[in-house]
Amino acid sequence: MVLSPPHALPLRKHPSVLRSLRLSCESYPSVQVPVPRTLGVALVVAIVTVVAARAQQPFVTDNADVALYHHWHLESNVEYDVLSRSAFPSLRQETQTIKFSYGLFRRCEVGMDFPLIVIFNASSAPVGSPFGLGDTDYSVKCDFRRESEGSRWPAFAASLNIEPPTGNAKLQLGSGLTDYYLNGIMQKTLSPRDTLRVNAGATFAGNTLTGAVGIKTRGTILTGGASLTHQFTKRFDLGIEVYGGYTASLALGRGELQEQIGGNYEIRKGLTIDFGTILGQAVASPRYGFQLGFSKDF
Repeated sequence: MVLSPPHALPLRKHPSVLRSLRLSCESYPSVQVPVPRTLGVALVVAIVTVVAARAQQPFVTDNADVALYHHWHLESNVEYDVLSRSAFPSLRQETQTIKFSYGLFRRCEVGMDFPLIVIFNASSAPVGSPFGLGDTDYSVKCDFRRESEGSRWPAFAASLNIEPPTGNAKLQLGSGLTDYYLNGIMQKTLSPRDTLRVNAGATFAGNTLTGAVGIKTRGTILTGGASLTHQFTKRFDLGIEVYGGYTASLALGRGELQEQIGGNYEIRKGLTIDFGTILGQAVASPRYGFQLGFSKDF
């Protein structure tokens, strides 16, 4: 017979009942469920993967991750640059970039991005301060190898970018050239909180120009970059980056070299605020700049 709570036996007044219950419980041995070590490893790898997946923007150095299969990834940021003296009469530039990526296959994404550019020129400039869309970029990115626990090998990926001249070249909003760019990506998790990324690529035709920033002269351009990020909390990471470009022909006489300190703060799952501070040295890089944006997974 099952007693309802209002009619439950007052056990403290019936020691014999208590004794029988205690003996009944002791007759069953305690069971300990072993937690396999692989589960802990899988959790660490999952956490590292989530961290890496939201660490590309604000850095120029790309990561080895791609958008999830049949999912969207959106990035948008505003970068404000003070230009080098060699860019005169162009003084400053503000670039609003919007980028979409879609996981077309399980290990491959397609994407496009387009910049909205404002170039602040000196009053003597014949074109004033132009405003408008720059060159649209189309990309394909595939990851060929992912990191695995117990292996020293890093993750590898590659991307191909084609950028037709959709911007107005007369106003410096576009390059006037079709750019073909191939980039190789290496990514290695050094610890559960530290991730290293290295890029090496080449522009085989066109240039690296975005508005008044970048190498203007046409020719083969070699690029490279490296970033190191550290996860301080579950929501906040910070990193440093060095990125540059060098023309294969010395006659072109232009180059890029810049450093950046930047990071991400996760507002909620799949949504981060991205920020960075840029310092440039070479003539094709800005003297300094700032950027602020967001990244969202759908």
